[in-house]
Amino acid sequence: MLTRRSLLLSLAATGEAPRNTVVFRAGDDGYHTFRIPALLTTRNGTLLAFCEGRRDSTSDTGNIDLVLKRSRDGGITWSPLQLVADHGPDTIGNPCPVQDRKTGSIWLPLTSNPGHITQKQILEGAAIRRMWLSRSADDGATWEKPVEISGSVRDPSWTWCATGPGNAIQLKSGRIVVPCDYAPPGTWREHSYVFYSDDHGRTWERGGELPEGTGESQVAELPDGSLVLNCRSDRGNRRLVGRSKDGGMTWGEFGPDETLIEPGCQASLIRHGERLLFSNPAAEQRVRMTVRASSDGGRTWPHAKLLHEGPCAYSSLAVLGDGTVGCLYERGESRPYETITFAHFSTGWVTS
Repeated sequence: MLTRRSLLLSLAATGEAPRNTVVFRAGDDGYHTFRIPALLTTRNGTLLAFCEGRRDSTSDTGNIDLVLKRSRDGGITWSPLQLVADHGPDTIGNPCPVQDRKTGSIWLPLTSNPGHITQKQILEGAAIRRMWLSRSADDGATWEKPVEISGSVRDPSWTWCATGPGNAIQLKSGRIVVPCDYAPPGTWREHSYVFYSDDHGRTWERGGELPEGTGESQVAELPDGSLVLNCRSDRGNRRLVGRSKDGGMTWGEFGPDETLIEPGCQASLIRHGERLLFSNPAAEQRVRMTVRASSDGGRTWPHAKLLHEGPCAYSSLAVLGDGTVGCLYERGESRPYETITFAHFSTGWVTS
C-alpha cells in the first residue's frame, strides 16, 4: 500500500515523474462540469482544492456553485465534495484563496453575476460582476456566508471584474494581495489589477493596475520584496508581466515574456524558496500543461517539464508542507474539462 511517507521519499529520492490523481470528474455529485481550480496548502498541512461546480453545462454562466475537497495526506485521498457558496440559479466562483500567517484565517475572494447573463452582455453593460469574501477559521472545514466587498475593491462604473482565479498571497509585510482583472465601460479590453488588505482582512482597498490587454492574473513576491504580476494576454500568444516595488500600488517594467507562450488562458505563478514556479498550457491551443522554474525572478525560465500532452486549461500550483509541489489542473483526453486532476511532484523533477 502506498503511504504518504513512501510517496514523498520516492519523489525526493528520484525526482520521478508526477503522480496524478483525479479530484473532480465531470458528471459527479450532480454537476455537469467542474472548472476553475484553486489549490491552497494550509499551515496545518491540509490541501484545499476549490473549483466551480457547473450544474447544467460547461458554460461560464448559469447555475454555478463554489465547491471544495480537502486532503490530509498530501493529495493521496480526498474528502467528499463540500459546498462553500451557492447563489441559487446565479454564478459564483473565481476562487482566489489565501491564509493569513498571523491569524490563521483563510480568506476566499469570489466573484458573482446573474446566471442568465453572458460575459458579452456584461461587457455591453447589461449587468455587473460583484466581488465577495468568505472566511474559514477551522482549516477549511466550514465557511462563513460570503460578504460583498464590491464597494471597496471595484469601481462602480466597471462592467466586468474577476478575482484571480488561482491564489492570492500574503507579503512579508503582512499585506494580503489579491490579483484580479476588470473591464471599464464601453470596451472589451480588460486590465489586470490588485486589491489588498493591511489589517488582516478587516478592510480592503484597490491597488495599482496594468495597461489594457491584460486579464486573469497571478502575483508573487520575490526575495527582495518586489512583486511580479503575470497576466493572460489579448495582445498575442505570450504572457504579459508587470513588476512593482511598492507592494502593488504601482506597476512598471511592463511587457511580454517571450518564453511564456499561451493560448489565451489562465496560468499559475507561485514562489517556492528562491524560485518561481509557473504552469499553463504551453501552446497556442489548450494543450501541453507545462510546469516551469525560474531562479531569477521570472527573467528567464530555463527549466520546463510537461505534465500532460493532451487537452488542458486552467491550473493552480501550491507548495506542500514538506516542500514538494502540487498542481491542480483541468485535464482531459478529448477536451480539457473532463477532470480536475492533482499532480504531485518535487522541484527536482522540474529542474532535472
